Amino acid sequence: MLVFWEQRLAFLATPKTGSTAIAAALESLASVSIQRPPLLKHTTVHRYRRFIGPYLEAASKDTFTLVALMREPRDWLGSWYRFRQREETPAEKSTAGMSFDDFVQAWCRDPRPEVADVGSQARFLRPRQGVGADRLFRYEEIDAFVHFLEDRLGCEIILPRLNVSPPGATELSPATNALLQEVAAEDFRLYGSLPG
Repeated sequence: MLVFWEQRLAFLATPKTGSTAIAAALESLASVSIQRPPLLKHTTVHRYRRFIGPYLEAASKDTFTLVALMREPRDWLGSWYRFRQREETPAEKSTAGMSFDDFVQAWCRDPRPEVADVGSQARFLRPRQGVGADRLFRYEEIDAFVHFLEDRLGCEIILPRLNVSPPGATELSPATNALLQEVAAEDFRLYGSLPG
């Protein structure tokens, strides 16, 4: 999470949407940068609106624009699947030796097994009650987000490539794809509502 005090801007780090690269490029410009632990780095919209936003707005006597990125839901799960294939991933979370189809089926279960317990972008970005982010940008069109930041922060931004998931096959059977569309319907709806 990054907070830009003078510009009245807060950026939430949706997991697996380039937040590590964004933090590396912008941390020196931010008034507040929370990179550890992951629970705080990846503060949800709900937690921001309940705790952090009210504090910032009370202290500044002004409103902050809350921004975040969202990735296409299937691609987001593919990134998690590939990320968890790394050798250093703990055994209970590792997807090594597991197909993407099996990973997505596991993600669709309730409750989710630990290997696939990666949350949901819709739950991260849209609280059950209250207001979501002020501006959501598609990860796949990150250039629009960078231009928005350049305008707000008044500087050129070049994002490094950091924390990138390794390559890997992410095919789904028609049955698993249909199951994903059903279980992740809220994610697909939210993503589909974003300007593209």
